[in-house]
Amino acid sequence: MLTGPLRSVSAWLEARTGLASALTPAVSHPVPRRTASWWYVFGSATLALFVLQIATGICLALVYVPAADQAYQSLQYLNDHAAFGAYLRAVHFWGSNAMVAVMTLHILQVFLFGSFKYPREMTWIAGVFMLLCTLGMAFTGQILRWDQDAYWGLGIGASIAARAPVVGGMLVHILLGGPIIAGLTLSRFFALHVFVIPGILIALTGLHVWLVLRLGVNEWPMPGRLVDRETYRARYEADVHRDGVPFFPVAARKDMIGMAVVVLAVLCCAAIFGPNGPHGVPDPTVTDASPRPDFYFLSLFALLALLPPWTETAVLLVGMPIAIIVLLAVPLLSPTGEKSWRRRPIAVVSSLLIVLTVTTLAALGVMSPWSPVMDAGTALATPVTYVQGRSPLELQGALVVQNKQCRNCHSLGGEGGARGPALDGVATRLTRDQLIRQVLQGGGNMPAYGKNLTPAEVNALVAFLEALRPSNQPPARTPEGARPVARSD
Repeated sequence: MLTGPLRSVSAWLEARTGLASALTPAVSHPVPRRTASWWYVFGSATLALFVLQIATGICLALVYVPAADQAYQSLQYLNDHAAFGAYLRAVHFWGSNAMVAVMTLHILQVFLFGSFKYPREMTWIAGVFMLLCTLGMAFTGQILRWDQDAYWGLGIGASIAARAPVVGGMLVHILLGGPIIAGLTLSRFFALHVFVIPGILIALTGLHVWLVLRLGVNEWPMPGRLVDRETYRARYEADVHRDGVPFFPVAARKDMIGMAVVVLAVLCCAAIFGPNGPHGVPDPTVTDASPRPDFYFLSLFALLALLPPWTETAVLLVGMPIAIIVLLAVPLLSPTGEKSWRRRPIAVVSSLLIVLTVTTLAALGVMSPWSPVMDAGTALATPVTYVQGRSPLELQGALVVQNKQCRNCHSLGGEGGARGPALDGVATRLTRDQLIRQVLQGGGNMPAYGKNLTPAEVNALVAFLEALRPSNQPPARTPEGARPVARSD
């Protein structure tokens, strides 16, 4: 009960804002009695974690410097000097992990309980976009650590974007703010992580909550109780009117306990395990880096690391879009019919297969190599057929390939490493300027060798690479209007 002064202040605010009269119907709306269950707490728990991420993110943004030459130092300051800085970073990191995990559980529960069916199709679609935004926040947050893992993870992300036909180069330029990872790159990812993606996620959360309030919380899925467009709404409203309970305080009790449990778990993990990184100053000249993504991308990491290189483009440009489209199309493919998982064996089996596949790949991702297995021996000799009839400059380039052990990552004539693309026919894909840029600045999985090679070695290497093309294929050509790269000599 409110005391006299507080009651007066509350009445004054209510008379001018009407907040209580507006919020009361929302918090006290009736829900089916059996939905006051532990199975229905994942949505509220995800919301609590999102609020925790916003709160800790604001605190961290007060210290973090989104500049390429100061970001790493600002993280070290947070870890070592700022009051509660390390703990705040740890809470933010473990909150991110927990948010992805709990939201995934929520999506899985909604799917198995048939909550995506009529009339809640839009609720599911909004939830899928929220999951994608959450993964986007997780990826951009990992980049803001601005360490070796972040640098090479971003390089891999840029190489994925570059594979897109027609628009690949433009996507990379938009993503990085230029042709290479630099200061503009960090500024763009800071804006995405702090403003753009959270703003979209807040809007989607508002839409999701409004749809839940308008359409009601999904009833407990009873076997044999089919959904049809003609009678479902009337039957649902009749059931809620006859046997419903107010969301607050009856149904909200378990939600509040679930929210408290996940927040407490995050706080405990932060206290026990501490923050993640940063792990080493980002340096493109470090060629033995072995980046490892956070757990939510480990399955994709393992998939790309273990599959043959020629499958990567199909997985990234075909497999991933199809997976997203199928997720969005779930309520359109099965809008009516049975809700109970006991009567939907295909849904149960497919869910189990997906969970087992993702968890197995994630476990393999902890041990998988950075890229496809490197099976080349040290200083593998260049095949004779590739050096016969070459000019002196090209022969010097062949020596560079051998002396610098390029074939630990690249193959020639089918022999060599599989970390990078084969060098056979490289001149049909890349022009001289592009070859120079790739060697000096790196890109994708390849580190930058600008500080590891002399200008003479770069010129000789590029001359040799230019000669690696079948005689019946023309060399790559520079697109019209493109600016040439400065020569290394």
